[in-house]
Amino acid sequence: MKLIIGLGNPGRKYENTRHNVGFKTAYALADKYKIRLNTKTFSSLIGKGRIFSEDVIIALPQTYMNNSGEAVRMIFLRKKMEPKDILVICDDVNLELGIIRIRPAGSSGGHKGLASIIDHLDSGDFARLRIGIGKETGSPALSGYVLSPFKKNEAKTLEGVIGSAVECCEAWIKEGAERAANRFNLKNRKD
Repeated sequence: MKLIIGLGNPGRKYENTRHNVGFKTAYALADKYKIRLNTKTFSSLIGKGRIFSEDVIIALPQTYMNNSGEAVRMIFLRKKMEPKDILVICDDVNLELGIIRIRPAGSSGGHKGLASIIDHLDSGDFARLRIGIGKETGSPALSGYVLSPFKKNEAKTLEGVIGSAVECCEAWIKEGAERAANRFNLKNRKD
């Protein structure tokens, strides 16, 4: 069984913010495979289904970004999973909009949602798919930027990157994080 976690903040107020690109990608993946994210359990919205021949749980923690680890830990313990069977999808201000990066393990890189998950699982040995949201150099507060909506002129790029991120999730399920990284991290490299 595989667990795919989309990170974001619950509620209409945050729905279209940069910080919720993990939610958007998880919804897109669920829609593609007709997985309904309608079960409220483990402080998350959860859907179960199959992608290729793999049983998959897609979860959207409803604990707010900085406390995502609480929800992930509940699912992790209840389903008796290994960290290597988890993929976390999140935003990354250090990547340009349109760029994605997948890694099989690592640190939080300063992302508070990832830090919470690492803390609650006592491990960073899970895959993470980072989706670039860009960084506004003139922004006085990073929190204000990540909680701002995407601009109209970014809509086409956002749609394309979410499509690539869904394909990357599929590659992770089918081939693992390292092969997905070989395919998608190179594909998205800006020269």
